[in-house]
Amino acid sequence: MANSFGTLFRITTWGESHGGGVGVVLDGCPPLLHLSEADIQPDLDRRRPGQSRIVTPRKESDTVSILSGTFAGKTLGTPISMMVRNEDARPEAYSEMAEKFRPSHADYTYFAKYGFRNWQGGGRSSARETIGRVAAGAVAKKLLRERFGVEILAWVQQVQGIKARIDHTKVCFSDVESNIVRCPDASAARRMIRLIESMRKAGDSVGGIVEGIARGVPPGWGAPVFDRLEADLAKGMLSLPASKGFEIGSGFDGIALTGREHNDAFRMRAGKVRTVTNRSGGVQGGISNGETIYFRVAFKPVATVMHEQDTVDVRLRNTRLRGRGRHDPCVLPRAVPMVEAMTALVLADHALRQRAQNEWPER
Repeated sequence: MANSFGTLFRITTWGESHGGGVGVVLDGCPPLLHLSEADIQPDLDRRRPGQSRIVTPRKESDTVSILSGTFAGKTLGTPISMMVRNEDARPEAYSEMAEKFRPSHADYTYFAKYGFRNWQGGGRSSARETIGRVAAGAVAKKLLRERFGVEILAWVQQVQGIKARIDHTKVCFSDVESNIVRCPDASAARRMIRLIESMRKAGDSVGGIVEGIARGVPPGWGAPVFDRLEADLAKGMLSLPASKGFEIGSGFDGIALTGREHNDAFRMRAGKVRTVTNRSGGVQGGISNGETIYFRVAFKPVATVMHEQDTVDVRLRNTRLRGRGRHDPCVLPRAVPMVEAMTALVLADHALRQRAQNEWPER
């Protein structure tokens, strides 16, 4: 169904922006993984609103509760249900939007599909839905790290025209978290922050690019044809609110190279097949090759801006609407943990699928 993601490691998210709460049911997590709210809360804190001057001022603690699926601090192998209560909902700020569709938002398309919509903060189309993804992603990251030795990391690579210079082979978590925009390039980060602050003051918004990596993924994860690893990563990233593009490895820049220039030559190193370059981004033929997986996700400017714009109302009449409420001037700082979460969910699912299909014990 449309609210579920994954095959063996499978999530279903639920809840609306201004309802009682939001959450997720995670099915397929292996048993005996040590797990508590303390393993999940740090990623939710990185995603939550109100964390800095360049994100939405909505004040939410986003405190997670594990409702099922664990006992004595370990996973049972049964469904894990997690919930975060909404604490600072202000639906009255959206009253005008009950009658008018916000330009480039999901207001109209939800109405066109269902004939009815929750107009309070966008309801299900709000980025608040991603709380469930990030909570489940934290479980996936712990599973990947402890059972498979895989590390996942993302950061802000670009805001509008400001590009960071980052060596993705060396970047670490502390570099990402060293500033409020989550860009490891300190010089670029300062300029990004100034730009986002200026957009907030002007009642406008900007977009950019989040780059992500997965280190330590062994060769063999993924599948040919429809469930290619990069295809599932692309689906995960493009399911995020405000995402507009995905590329892996050399991406679109690869078209400027010849095949001879683009190919990643194989060599044996320390008894393992390795590549001299990594223009494939760690995936070939839909299957991981043992190199670092790296990719980029483009996010558009936030649709709700504090300026009057042309629109249409629910009676299909032309009208005007000025944005109200509390919104991010740029989604990128809070999108970083979302990108990490979707990466972890895809890789955890493929790790379990690989083990189920190919890693049989000898008898």
